[in-house]
Amino acid sequence: MEGHGQVGEAEAARLACAPVASMNSDADYPNSRPSAETVVAVSGLTLTYGRRQRALDGLTMQLPAGCNGLLGPNGAGKSTLIKVLLGLLKADAGNGRVLDRDICKDRAEVRRRVGYMPERDAHVPGMVAVDYVSMMAELSGMRKVPAVKRAHEVLHYVDLGESRYRPVDGFSAGMRQRLKLASAIVHDPDLLLLDEPTNGLDPQGRRYMLDLIQELSRAGISIVLSTHLLPDVQEVCQRLVVVSSGKVTREGTVAELTRGMERQYKVQFVGDGPSFLAALEERGVQTSYDPTSGDLRVVVPEGSGTAPVLEAAADTGTGLKHLTPGMRSLEEVFLESVEGDAHGDS
Repeated sequence: MEGHGQVGEAEAARLACAPVASMNSDADYPNSRPSAETVVAVSGLTLTYGRRQRALDGLTMQLPAGCNGLLGPNGAGKSTLIKVLLGLLKADAGNGRVLDRDICKDRAEVRRRVGYMPERDAHVPGMVAVDYVSMMAELSGMRKVPAVKRAHEVLHYVDLGESRYRPVDGFSAGMRQRLKLASAIVHDPDLLLLDEPTNGLDPQGRRYMLDLIQELSRAGISIVLSTHLLPDVQEVCQRLVVVSSGKVTREGTVAELTRGMERQYKVQFVGDGPSFLAALEERGVQTSYDPTSGDLRVVVPEGSGTAPVLEAAADTGTGLKHLTPGMRSLEEVFLESVEGDAHGDS
């Protein structure tokens, strides 16, 4: 990756031209950070391709300011939703607001205040990087001279400063992804819609992209990260919306979605396993034991708390190393959401 041999210099350049709210003092940077808590609100969005392919099926959701993950398998409707939010596609039914602007009536204002990083490349053949990014800035409402200045800044920010005079069609996959991000942030938007931003990246490129996204989020830009890659969401997002078959199947903060049920506990113990398990089952405790790892998951009777586990341990002389509320992984939440929706459609 360009510039990684000179970490100090590259980092200094990035910090110097980071797209934070303080850069908005000039009229040529037209936006200021929104104070409203909800950045996206849609209700009953429905869109059908042709006669039968329903891409959105009454989709309803609200996204607060911050970094939100839009997670779902390929074909779930995520990219279609983003295009509807931008006014690039018109829904058959439903309504929505982005940054408190109507997605049908205020399309120009929505696009002015939103940065969009598409999944597919949309470069102009033969155009050099700085010209391409400055063109995108002008399309977002900036005047030519400030647009060129800003293009140089954001290309340095995404570590493409040394390549800004190269034609974009000669860029590697990682450079093209960072170029798309530069084009999305060049006008200092209030909200970023990122569609599969780590697509095609090697581990180093993916790490760098996620670091940039986290940095932009800390700078006060709200983000919607659309992806089918669970680790990306888990690393950078505070809130998650799972989409499957054009509908929202689960949503909430990462902590809310992974919180264990009140009666589930994880147990690690030292002692006679069969005796301990038998004592638990006598007290109405459901058990799931992995003898290889030594992990034991239990579901205690309603309203009993940890008492049956402690009693069983005391009666069998079993030592308890850990007794903690059970936590579901995001992967389990995702699979439950997608599989549950598939069963519902069958």
